[in-house]
Amino acid sequence: MYMGLIVISIVFAGIGWLISSKLKRKFATYSKVALQNGMSGREIASQMLDHYGIHDVKIIQGEGMLTDHYNPQTKTVSLSPDVYNGRHVASAAVAAHECGHAVQHAEAYAALKMRSALVPVVQISASLQQYLFMFGIVGIASFNSPIILMIAIAAFGVTTLFSVITLPVEFDASKRALAWLDSSNVTHGQEYTGAKDALTWAALTYVSAALAALVQLLYLVMYFMGGRD
Repeated sequence: MYMGLIVISIVFAGIGWLISSKLKRKFATYSKVALQNGMSGREIASQMLDHYGIHDVKIIQGEGMLTDHYNPQTKTVSLSPDVYNGRHVASAAVAAHECGHAVQHAEAYAALKMRSALVPVVQISASLQQYLFMFGIVGIASFNSPIILMIAIAAFGVTTLFSVITLPVEFDASKRALAWLDSSNVTHGQEYTGAKDALTWAALTYVSAALAALVQLLYLVMYFMGGRD
């Protein structure tokens, strides 16, 4: 069983790496496409928040690449340097997407509230998973312990639920971002097409992660059910 989980992890890690690599290439490509309006990511984020009447969210410059995120606890949109200062299609897409999360928060979007509530539990479950893998997925083959396997299933179940709930949250944020970029005329023609393409590849990274978590969980459940026959 342990080897099966390793194989599944390796396969989906490879898929995730391919998608991540493609996303980075897309970002690099659209980072070379300047916006006609010359706005920076920070300016776009500020304008989108103003449009929705959100005035209590801070826009800050973070560190690294593709590290952009919205923190609902601190009400902060953190944009990586190239997005914060960039005046290109990629920065417009990412900045608007993160502000999409801020809009979700302001409108009490149910899926975002559920995901935020799961964060503390997910942190514990993720830590448990690390130990489970470290000790050969709980040494079930050696100790034949259904209780430990149930703990593993519970831990993987929580992280899988989190990954699945993340999908509508990310898809909705991108939908809001693209709708606003179009209606506000921040992007035009090929600029909008490029922004949509970049956000589509970003969404695929979450799809890959959710599928990996789901397959791992199903594998554990099937092993558990098989062991009880």
